[in-house]
Amino acid sequence: MLALKAAREAAFSTNRPHGDAMAFEIPKDLMVSVSGVRGRVGESLNTEVIAHFAAAYGSWVRQFVTGRRPKIVLGRDSRTSGPMFARAAGAALQSVGCDVIDIGLAPTPTTLFAIRGEHADGAIVVTASHNPVQWNALKLASSDGMFLDGDQAAEMRQFLNDRPIAYAAWDVLGRVSPREDAVKRHIEAVLAIPYIDVEAIRARHFNVALDCISGAGVVLLPRILKALGCEVHGINLEPSGRFHRPPEPVAENLAELEEHVRFTHADIGMATDPDADRLSLVDESGHAIGEDFTLALATKLVLRHREGPVVTNLSTSRVLEDICQEHGITLERASVGEINVARRMEAVGAIVGGEGNGGVILPDVHLTRDSAVAAALVLQLMLETGKPLSGLVGEQRRYIIVKDKLPRDAGELAGAYATLERELDAPDVDRQDGLRLAWPADGKWLHLRASGTEPILRIIAEAPTREGAAGLVEAARQALAAQA
Repeated sequence: MLALKAAREAAFSTNRPHGDAMAFEIPKDLMVSVSGVRGRVGESLNTEVIAHFAAAYGSWVRQFVTGRRPKIVLGRDSRTSGPMFARAAGAALQSVGCDVIDIGLAPTPTTLFAIRGEHADGAIVVTASHNPVQWNALKLASSDGMFLDGDQAAEMRQFLNDRPIAYAAWDVLGRVSPREDAVKRHIEAVLAIPYIDVEAIRARHFNVALDCISGAGVVLLPRILKALGCEVHGINLEPSGRFHRPPEPVAENLAELEEHVRFTHADIGMATDPDADRLSLVDESGHAIGEDFTLALATKLVLRHREGPVVTNLSTSRVLEDICQEHGITLERASVGEINVARRMEAVGAIVGGEGNGGVILPDVHLTRDSAVAAALVLQLMLETGKPLSGLVGEQRRYIIVKDKLPRDAGELAGAYATLERELDAPDVDRQDGLRLAWPADGKWLHLRASGTEPILRIIAEAPTREGAAGLVEAARQALAAQA
């Protein structure tokens, strides 16, 4: 046994000693966050960077696996750099002794769902999600089917420079196994949600206008909608990776889908971002209702069937809080970021949750934002209530969200936070992620935080009127200017 262990250890060689002058240098403009790393292709992000991060990730995973090679699921969105970066990431994983389960072009939720089905030890998704077309990224997940949390990410990053990467010898290199049924398995899991009446939805024959922005959603959304008996009228359904609108599926970016809904007389319009973990909706009149309503309506459906905690982030609209109050449920708020919401959901046993950017997380399927889950839940709600999307939206009190952003160095944050907290005198103060001030009786709140995906400071406010929300944003800008 000792001889076998010694032989196995000898099959790996460290790439360099600690402190060597040849240590990998992270490019200045590269965005390194909890979920992974992202940058502009050909500038801060290239195959060398991708390979180094993938090898570091594979080395981190390998320390938890004994007696076999680790298995890592690899998926990508449709960006033009995706195939190149996927090959680089896959080769790097092989080089540190990890087997690669390559599912090819696939949405992020499909890739993370495959972890469980493949009994894998983690996953890498090559996607920059909502970032502009010139960006790409690696998003890193653990064996539990969720993105790395803060502690896991910190441990993994040690392998970038502080801990040597052990490369595998010729006879223990990882292998690549293509998989072609990942999307099929994902769809089957969504259709198996206990309170989704597949046959009744099929009988309703919903007419759906769909915009997948030529992203990874083209391999998922049309298929699940057709499996639910929908008549699908699609735009941007070729996975070219060349986006015909800004990638975020926010209301102001959906003019083409709004027109398509009216042209096809659709019951509903649905739009995804490039990696299809977020879903935004357009009502039957051709009006984009705002991405916050996706989670709100999905939650409304789940609460018709189950009782339990609901979790969202600090920047999600009060409309979700109103729906929870209607059902006697206290809404829990976590820091912004999918993993923060997912971990809180796991801790409290939430029945549904997500983020107000159109990201719905349903533990019945997995603890990951999932556009296919969101689509099924919203259709089920329309079926059960017999109401059009505009009617469901009209039942809720309306709020106006105003979003702004400034360069990360726009002002000293701690001082600005203290000024705002003192001057605005909010009854509710939350400091777990930047600063969130709330006035529940007035239906308004303000949230400031540094973005984890872009070099900016986000300022978000919500109130019953645009003037009220804009006033809060202006107060935040003035506080920052005073600290500059």
